[in-house]
Amino acid sequence: MLSHVYRSGFQSYYQRFLSWVQSTTVSRSHRAQTPTISHVRSWSNIPFITVPLSRTHGKSFAHRSELKHAKRIVVKLGSAVVTRGDECGLALGRLASIVEQVSVLQNQGREMMLVTSGAVAFGKQRLRHEILLSQSVRQALHSGQNQLKEMSIPVLEARACAAAGQSGLMALYEAMFTQYSICAAQILVTNLDFHDEQKRQNLNGTLHELLRMNIVPIINTNDAVVPPAEPNSDLQGVNVISVKDNDSLAARLAVEMKTDLLIVLSDVEGLFDMPPGSDDAKLIDTFYPGDQQSVTFGTKSRVGLGGMEAKVNAALWALKGGTSVVIANGTHPKVSGHVITDIVEGKKVGTFFSEVKPAGPNIEQQGEMARSGGRLLATLEPEQRAEIICHLADLLTDQRDEILLANKKDLEEAEGRLAPPLLKRLSLSTSKLNSLAIGLRQIAASSQDSVGRVLRRTRIAKNLELEQVTVPIGVLLVIFESRPDCLPQVAALAIASGNGLLLKGGKEASHSNQFLHLLTQEALSIHGVREAVQLVNTREEVEDLCRLDKMIDLIIPRGSSQLVRDIQKTAKGIPVMGHSEGICHMYVDSEASVDKATRLVRDSKCEYPAACNALETLLIHRDLLRTPLFDQIIDMLRVEQVKIHAGPKFASYLTFSPSEVKSLRTEYGDLELCIEVVDSVLEAIDHIHKYGSSHTDVIVTENEKTAEFFLQHVDSACVFWNASTRFSDGYRFGLGAEVGISTSRIHARGPVGLDGLLTTKWLLRGQDHVVSDFSEHGSLKYLHENLPVPQRNTN
Repeated sequence: MLSHVYRSGFQSYYQRFLSWVQSTTVSRSHRAQTPTISHVRSWSNIPFITVPLSRTHGKSFAHRSELKHAKRIVVKLGSAVVTRGDECGLALGRLASIVEQVSVLQNQGREMMLVTSGAVAFGKQRLRHEILLSQSVRQALHSGQNQLKEMSIPVLEARACAAAGQSGLMALYEAMFTQYSICAAQILVTNLDFHDEQKRQNLNGTLHELLRMNIVPIINTNDAVVPPAEPNSDLQGVNVISVKDNDSLAARLAVEMKTDLLIVLSDVEGLFDMPPGSDDAKLIDTFYPGDQQSVTFGTKSRVGLGGMEAKVNAALWALKGGTSVVIANGTHPKVSGHVITDIVEGKKVGTFFSEVKPAGPNIEQQGEMARSGGRLLATLEPEQRAEIICHLADLLTDQRDEILLANKKDLEEAEGRLAPPLLKRLSLSTSKLNSLAIGLRQIAASSQDSVGRVLRRTRIAKNLELEQVTVPIGVLLVIFESRPDCLPQVAALAIASGNGLLLKGGKEASHSNQFLHLLTQEALSIHGVREAVQLVNTREEVEDLCRLDKMIDLIIPRGSSQLVRDIQKTAKGIPVMGHSEGICHMYVDSEASVDKATRLVRDSKCEYPAACNALETLLIHRDLLRTPLFDQIIDMLRVEQVKIHAGPKFASYLTFSPSEVKSLRTEYGDLELCIEVVDSVLEAIDHIHKYGSSHTDVIVTENEKTAEFFLQHVDSACVFWNASTRFSDGYRFGLGAEVGISTSRIHARGPVGLDGLLTTKWLLRGQDHVVSDFSEHGSLKYLHENLPVPQRNTN
């Protein structure tokens, strides 16, 4: 009876597994037909993309961004990825996710191959059952239930486990791939299959035929018969690698099949410069041949034969053979569901092996330089930081011709590719450079007591005094589009506030940005802090930069609302200061001046429509319809060629109206404007709170009481009375410049200048004070007396 229970439980394993697969993968109704490259579909949350996949093999990819062109891909699944934590049985959830990702890539037109472990673990689970079942029923009955649980199981030999588990492992893979209408085929290999020429050709021919038929080969070492590997016998050359473990097998297979990419999944994030558990261990983003001496290898993983050193040796061997390699974590629950597709999309996952070493530092090194340079910058005297900024201002005028020449190259390359508003942002001029220089000198003047300013002093007790002082935030990452004038502005603010700075500009302004950055470093050099400001020139994607939470303390995006939204979604663990949209409103009250209203609307909408502080929605009091004020505004907009969109209420008043607005939450960024009608200042405020973005909102009225009501009740970063929305700017506010405009409610809000780039720390000075002296029976009492704060220099 007991034997029957064990046996029936094991025999139903496949049925339970198949039910599990059915419930956790896509239903059969979603299966795809034979794909074509131009066909775009999606399964789960992973998109199907169209990419050019043809390439000549022979040279590995130089950069991650090129991985999207990989056509033939080998995915190696380490034992730690495939097996459960108890090393007895398979991690079904991870396997299902991996199969889904492989299927997605296969149906994009790529040729996928799997090198998998897991037969030993699956066989171990099966043989453990068989050993328990082999105990006689009498023995089980007489031993009692408690002793049965403690029944000893002998050490299981790996070859026997592999023989028992191989068929079950393949059955699972077949069941999973079937859910995506993909056929899989099993191939077991040994060393002889690679070293015997005839067998090697047979293997090669079989694999090519399977790939031609759109079948996924699943390859494993034949652990049931393979002899133990001889020490140091593998990886002796391109043609003599031995199949010591699945890392060696995957590398040999990748080179043999002229594979574009080998993905090695393990239980660690990638290659670290020292064992991952070490306190100072750092993940190596890109590894180059010859860098082995900079790495200290630890022990191998809890299961399997290959440790990290074996993986690196195999990866370098494959790289030499023309195959790109990425080693990544296939077990982390938050990333394993998309790790393979992320790698193929070129995202910064794991360690990428490249033969092409860049001339300059990588982004991690630049982050370290910005951190150390920023700390040195913060220790300078205020006059020294001001001197750096003034020198940069002088360089902007002295090197004007060279700056404009670099900018001309950018404009010529962008002609026909960028819209006119973006070309205007990209363009530099003598007047812009002069204004920049003036703004930088304002920053220098205001920076004299920025860092280290005492905000609060408290006497905690006798001879125990506390101060709160301003300090830099740390390392800033500023991402900006099209506007090269942003670079010296932001650099000056970072210098004044003692922050390290990473700058990521748009490709369209590369010539201008590079020259302006050289001038910035020249200015920094006068006090030995050249490396405090770094320009990211590598091909790093913005999404990858947003993941450097150990190097970056604050991200400030400057650009389109889409850029800001994308960064806010992407940044993990790093605060983002910015505004997602600039939906600015102007409410023209019933008591508004005709001339003022027309002039303010023109300036707010037409002076620079691409700016984030440009007017997007004009709210008109109902009593102004069909009045000279309303007609004059409409005539002006017509002359300025502004396209008008009618709000729902405004459209109801018109027999023939302009196109009705699709959304009242639209940032046009061009000569387009939404007009809507409201019945009162209260309705205007409600509209702004419902459809605005808390950026900048204006009232135009001659009634002071109405204006003050509007100013106090509109909950936006900037609220104006009888002034253009375009005044929402750091330079115009007298901040010298801005790193951006923030609509958040924590830390800085509105145009963010020098003060917005500072935080605080507490300094406590005592004389052998301990907390126990202040207990109920202690000898000291808290005083908490406020002390005078040194006056701030406002000159």
